[in-house]
Amino acid sequence: MAAPKEVPERRPFGRRFLTDPARLFQHNAWDNVEWSEEQEASARSKVQENSSQLLPQDKQEEYEVNAKRYWDDFYKIHENGFFKDRHWLFTEFPELAPNRKASQNGDSVHECSNKEESSNEGLGSCENGHCSLETRAENELNVIKSTPEICTEELAAQKYSELNQSAGDYPGSSASYRILEVGCGAGNTVFPILQTNNDPGLFVYCCDFSTTAVDLVQNNEEYDSSRCFAFVHDLCNDQSPFPMPDESLDVVILIFVLSAILPEKMQRIVNRLSRLLKPGGMILLRDYGRYDLAQLRFKKGQCLSENFYVRGDGTRVYFFTQDELNHLFTTAGLEKIQNLIDRRLQVNRGKQMTMYRVWIQCKYRKPAAPQM
Repeated sequence: MAAPKEVPERRPFGRRFLTDPARLFQHNAWDNVEWSEEQEASARSKVQENSSQLLPQDKQEEYEVNAKRYWDDFYKIHENGFFKDRHWLFTEFPELAPNRKASQNGDSVHECSNKEESSNEGLGSCENGHCSLETRAENELNVIKSTPEICTEELAAQKYSELNQSAGDYPGSSASYRILEVGCGAGNTVFPILQTNNDPGLFVYCCDFSTTAVDLVQNNEEYDSSRCFAFVHDLCNDQSPFPMPDESLDVVILIFVLSAILPEKMQRIVNRLSRLLKPGGMILLRDYGRYDLAQLRFKKGQCLSENFYVRGDGTRVYFFTQDELNHLFTTAGLEKIQNLIDRRLQVNRGKQMTMYRVWIQCKYRKPAAPQM
């Protein structure tokens, strides 16, 4: 496999690393690696091969109908041990940090020390198409303990109906800065935000399709119901209510979640989420890019449709291009702040294996209300 080239000066983030193949296995990661034409052609060929045989329509419908059960089973098996806390969020998305200094030019720092990189050694695996290498730094932070509050989707709907009758009194209604994470899983984004951002005006909502995942969040000792509201929510169901009104959120977070949704339903979901944003509010996304390692490792018979696959455990994943995501967000009336592709070389030094990850990171903003 071709050695990584140096990254040109055209991007303000990231680092330039080694070009000597003999020194490849002395280090653990290279940011923003450029691919050769040969390498991209090889990746394209693998995708054409593993997508040449599509699953029958009845099987595809089965995975859609039973999607909730598959994700419940996933979290029952892995609980909170599969993903690591995403403390890198505050480097990539300063909008989530206490001072909330957003990057208006759309650039990111993309800096990880060698110590942080070495903490990822041993994570170089993809199991059933799930890749845990999205994690970077794992920092020890102070925790906030509280009593969990259980809230099923049905109870959330009931509460929402009741709260609508009480003149804007909803969870987090008195907050000055509101964040929603969609697809919160076991809380690997929510808890770092609550731990790091002690802004008294902050309130964090988090939801997931999986009841099991939401139970894990609500029963975590760090769950603080005075600062956080976790609830079960089906994004694909337009009748499934949110506990907050439209135009009430400053930030919506989508971390490796949009890719799990049937492609035909993505636009409707993005439209719906954009309505929750205040004017000037932002959607922050990080998700799988086209030709990521996870996509190349799928076998024949796991492809549902173009660039959309089912893993061995029944969960599904799509691999995006920048243009596809740009179309989804701009069609929903949002304006682009950032749309970056992050190609990264990760090395398992124990097995002397090189692994190429491809992720896309986006920030899209709801236009501010016109001045009267």
